[in-house]
Amino acid sequence: MFEKLDSTDKRILIALQKDCRLSIAELADIAGLSASACHRRVRLLEERRIIDGYTARLDGRRLGYAMEFFVEISLDRQSEDALETFEAAVRRVPEILECHLMTGQFDYLLRIGVVDHADYERIHRDRLSRLPGTVRIQSSLALRAVKPWRGYPIDAG
Repeated sequence: MFEKLDSTDKRILIALQKDCRLSIAELADIAGLSASACHRRVRLLEERRIIDGYTARLDGRRLGYAMEFFVEISLDRQSEDALETFEAAVRRVPEILECHLMTGQFDYLLRIGVVDHADYERIHRDRLSRLPGTVRIQSSLALRAVKPWRGYPIDAG
């Protein structure tokens, strides 16, 4: 569902995507509001689930995850039950950083962070190949992120 936003809400969202640790006072200055009005706006954006949470962006390499693989998974069938079973199993695998249901030649795209090739081999053997309904696994090693995720393009208008 598309949510209508005014320019003040957009300024708040742009600022929070850049740095979600801004204080309400700093955010109010950016948005051109009083602190109390800004706090109300942020709370309403949270209640509407436009702001879906706050997280820290971690550097996987500094945490020992030297590589990322993107993995295409094809299932033996695409029934609702098969998809639900697969997705429930994926949620239990901590090494899977992201999972997306896709259109096209494969059913799911996974992003996996690993320490080294041996770590990926272990995950492939012990986790991915055991996911329910899996009939094909195609893995690609990401060499580097050319444009990492930094947020949605919001036009402050």
